[in-house]
Amino acid sequence: MIDAHIHLDHYDSHNLYDEIERWHEAGITGVIAVSKDLPSSYQTLALQQRFPDFVHACIGFHPEYPLPGARDFAEWRRLLQAERARITAIGEIGLPHYELANLPDRLEDHLAFVSQILDEAVAHGLPVALHAVHDKAAPMLQLLQTKGIAEAHFHWLKAPPAVVRQIAAAGYYISLTPEVCYRQRDQQLARLVPARQLLIETDGPWRYDGPFSGQETTPLLLQSVVQQLAALFGTAESTIRAQIIRNTHSCYRLEPRFTS
Repeated sequence: MIDAHIHLDHYDSHNLYDEIERWHEAGITGVIAVSKDLPSSYQTLALQQRFPDFVHACIGFHPEYPLPGARDFAEWRRLLQAERARITAIGEIGLPHYELANLPDRLEDHLAFVSQILDEAVAHGLPVALHAVHDKAAPMLQLLQTKGIAEAHFHWLKAPPAVVRQIAAAGYYISLTPEVCYRQRDQQLARLVPARQLLIETDGPWRYDGPFSGQETTPLLLQSVVQQLAALFGTAESTIRAQIIRNTHSCYRLEPRFTS
């Protein structure tokens, strides 16, 4: 399995080698590691260099934080240009929702900024990992289509059913988190997503409630997600797992070494 969205740079770097060994032994073959700002982008690329067969690096600016200054953005663009061969996708990017009232910039400013980021994705031929939830999902979808983005992943999507269907009809990918194991909202979302466009993620180290309350979030939780999806769809776990692996390969253009 592949964790389709994790903040690997937020984990303890001193124990990470042993942790990744443990994850790998449990069947986790890789992670899509996203970034939240310029320093995080450097850290994620350093992790990719340290674990080149496991970490798929994404660089970007998380939208629930203030917009970067011109110098940081210019340096980020140079980093993208210089390290393009080691970058799997641009992310985490998108539109703010939870912190919008507390951020110094207007939604219009965030729309203009993510438009610039999408231009970079097009120029470099890269997929995008998106944070766009609730009423921000629809304008993000419209912007993707305007820019002609082919591969996009709406991570931990929360949106009205009609918008979910529009995202799916556009061919984009949608991921579920361990919340699908105990929240009806996420189970309803799972039923709306075509099997060929479904991904799974942890968004680690974010902590979960329900059966995972008090537990550290690691990619090992993905097995519980697979079990829940198999129960929801009345399908064998092996079938669910194989389909999601194919989907992740397709969305992020991963190398075939991860097919086992």
